[in-house]
Amino acid sequence: MTHGTDSIDSPMYGTFGNGSGRSPEPEPQYSLKMFGEVVKTFRKRARLTQEQFAPLVGYSPETVASIEQGRRLPPPDFAERADSILDAFGVILAAAKHLTRRKGLASWFRQWAELELSALSLYTYECRLIPGLLQTAAYARTLFTDQLPPLGDEQIEAQLAARLERQQLLRERPNTSFSFILEEHLFLRDLGGEEVTRELIDHILDLSELRNVDIQIMPLVRHHHAGLDGPMRLLETQEHQWFGYLEGQEHGQFVSDLKVISALQMRCASMRSQALSLDDSRSLMRRMRGAR
Repeated sequence: MTHGTDSIDSPMYGTFGNGSGRSPEPEPQYSLKMFGEVVKTFRKRARLTQEQFAPLVGYSPETVASIEQGRRLPPPDFAERADSILDAFGVILAAAKHLTRRKGLASWFRQWAELELSALSLYTYECRLIPGLLQTAAYARTLFTDQLPPLGDEQIEAQLAARLERQQLLRERPNTSFSFILEEHLFLRDLGGEEVTRELIDHILDLSELRNVDIQIMPLVRHHHAGLDGPMRLLETQEHQWFGYLEGQEHGQFVSDLKVISALQMRCASMRSQALSLDDSRSLMRRMRGAR
């Protein structure tokens, strides 16, 4: 299991198996920093502040700042828009072609992460662990520390930093709809101890107050359950294309086949009706929080 690293290693629109060749080694971010410097240079040449440039390119000032600082991959359409707006002679587009590395994110996850940056909606069902976008630093550190084969200290810190940075999506993309269905037993496990779980529940309760984030709990006892085939993720692009991602112990599958996507959508819709309502889910989390 990848402990919530949301692994991926495939052509953009294909299926694949990770196999034993997958490496958890974090990768350097040199090309990201260089790309950010190129964007910043042309932005300043155009005499635009980040606040002025952001709406022109279609993203928030925070996203622009993160890109210019080399802290995150640009969304798929960012380079083309930026190059046109800043009249950069194709330099920004050329620099984007070399964005092959990102610290803390292995190559087998990067492609899904790129789609996340500009998705209209993201649906996640999890029965193994709390999804990466919802984890606290303490919970994520427990996962990385327990990973086998074991990671080194630098690897853990790099992956933790990447995990926390990726979580900015929930607040930086208020127009993206995030929907999570979590099994109740994920909280009852007390992974990392009671204090870690208490902090985790508080964190998820806070996130559930965001207008673009829906969090539902699948109760421990449920006579009918559409998600017994395992965890799944669904994503809708700005072009209204749908893709899915399924993950196992040592393999992952990036799904574009329309028949499979349709089946996943039906299962997800059924689970949303089988899980507790948003209000009832919050009430259950508060009760679990009070029991600790």
